[in-house]
Amino acid sequence: MNRLPSLVRQLLAALRGLLLFTAVCGIIYPVVMFGVAQAAFHNQANGSMVSYKGHVVGSSLLCQEFVDAKGNPLPQWFQPRPSDAVNAEVKTDYGCDPLFSAASNLGPNNQVLVNLIKERQKQYAAFNHVKISQIPPDAVTASGSGLDPDISPQNAYLQVNRVAAARHASPSAVRALVSKFVQGRNLGILGEPRVDVLTLNIALAQQFPLPAGQ
Repeated sequence: MNRLPSLVRQLLAALRGLLLFTAVCGIIYPVVMFGVAQAAFHNQANGSMVSYKGHVVGSSLLCQEFVDAKGNPLPQWFQPRPSDAVNAEVKTDYGCDPLFSAASNLGPNNQVLVNLIKERQKQYAAFNHVKISQIPPDAVTASGSGLDPDISPQNAYLQVNRVAAARHASPSAVRALVSKFVQGRNLGILGEPRVDVLTLNIALAQQFPLPAGQ
């Protein structure tokens, strides 16, 4: 007969349960999931990192800004959608900062957002020499996270002439390159067709190098 007091027996049973679940949920399960992820989804499990000339230049899951030191978009690169992921305390942080993932949190009727979109439309139209009526929504609005790496195919195609001129390349050739990077809907039904800007720009740099001095 167990002579231990009832309270002690209950505490020991609770301790055994704690140790068991700690081993299963805190050690065995994470190790198994880590092994499966590394074996079956190695690239995704390690952040979907993208390399260029032997160096990691970013992740295909996170946007990057292609701007000069003053935050002005560079014409020789395809540009991502606007980003609200900005560290306001750093003057050289112009968006796509993974430490400050955020949306504007402004409603569609908010006048601040309305004015901001109108200003972005003017800038986009002037930069790409297109009509405001042609500009798709993703070109002038940030994503919910502020870090989405993709733009719509329409957005990418509207940038072709500007990029081609900056690289002294044929617009039709640059457009053909964009077409190669258009990704369809997930499983054929989820989401919208999209273009990953980072991987597109890497292919752009490889196929259409910048003229000397640029």
